[in-house]
Amino acid sequence: MPDLATPDLFAPEDSTPQDWDALRAYLESRGQALARGTPRQFRGGYGNLNYLLEIDGAKCVLRRPPLGPVAPGANDMVREHHILSRLSKASPLVPHGLHLCEDVVVLGAPFQLIEFRPGIVIRGKLPREVAGLAHVGARLSSMLAHELAMLHGIDPKDVGLDTLGKPEGFMNRTVEGWLKRAAVYEDILDARAFAELGTRLRTTVPPARGATLLHSDFKLDNVILDPKTLAPRAVIDWDMGTRGDPLWDLAIMLSYWAEPSDPDCMLRLNQMPTTEPGFWYRSRVMREYARFTGRDLSDFRFYRALAMLRSAVIFLQLFGRYRREPKLNPRFADFDGLGREMVDYAFEIAHGRAE
Repeated sequence: MPDLATPDLFAPEDSTPQDWDALRAYLESRGQALARGTPRQFRGGYGNLNYLLEIDGAKCVLRRPPLGPVAPGANDMVREHHILSRLSKASPLVPHGLHLCEDVVVLGAPFQLIEFRPGIVIRGKLPREVAGLAHVGARLSSMLAHELAMLHGIDPKDVGLDTLGKPEGFMNRTVEGWLKRAAVYEDILDARAFAELGTRLRTTVPPARGATLLHSDFKLDNVILDPKTLAPRAVIDWDMGTRGDPLWDLAIMLSYWAEPSDPDCMLRLNQMPTTEPGFWYRSRVMREYARFTGRDLSDFRFYRALAMLRSAVIFLQLFGRYRREPKLNPRFADFDGLGREMVDYAFEIAHGRAE
């Protein structure tokens, strides 16, 4: 495995500046010192804002919600800190939560300080050093399936997270929640397809299965990798973590997992490089996950359709940010079309006409 060059981790300076003087004063009140200079914002993502800081000579990450209104249940710093503070004791891949500040006066929103784990993050394309190497795609595919299965094997009681979330009625609430969020954008959706999709999802919710810990956005760019071996060093972005049906977590990951023959909307997602040589198809990921966990995936179509609706709504919500403030969110301008096509794709999956 070649030693991968670490790409530029940071966004352009002052991309989303914070009140660093206010943070410095807050830390000083706690007996801590923020290093001089301007913290750098990490690249990537459409949601939470992450910055590399140095406090008392040690690097850490400051994490806060995006500016403006946030979707219900997302960007929850309090929840994430609660999870990190406990789960990091059981999993070496979970960074330690160092501090939570709920006082919005400091930076305008709750924020947290998290252990910094160096490494690389792979998004829509493999690094040029390994692009086209089939064994790399296979290795990353196996890693993702295995690490998700390992997460689902942790007993919440063992890590003090047995009161996290509300597992009872979890999938019914999940269906209603995403349908409600999608309904905000009915003006740009196919009304008939959306209504039929809602009916199909509501009437095919599988029986409840045992609840596990869920990441709720497990995908390749939420795993920090060793640049020499591509072994995982950390799993990040736990702000939507909860307890619930583990197949929902699997379906979320596969909603980003494009294949070469997929509809154009999936290829335009460009969230993971899974169309490149060597990456498993979704069907093999499902088989390997089932082998690791012993779980029955015979009713997985329901989860798959709902997860595609979820992805569609996320892009519709980003378009909503553009619609409210076009000058601040120009990169979301064409996400209405992407979201609409993904709702149509979810409709086809739910009716057995797509995979």
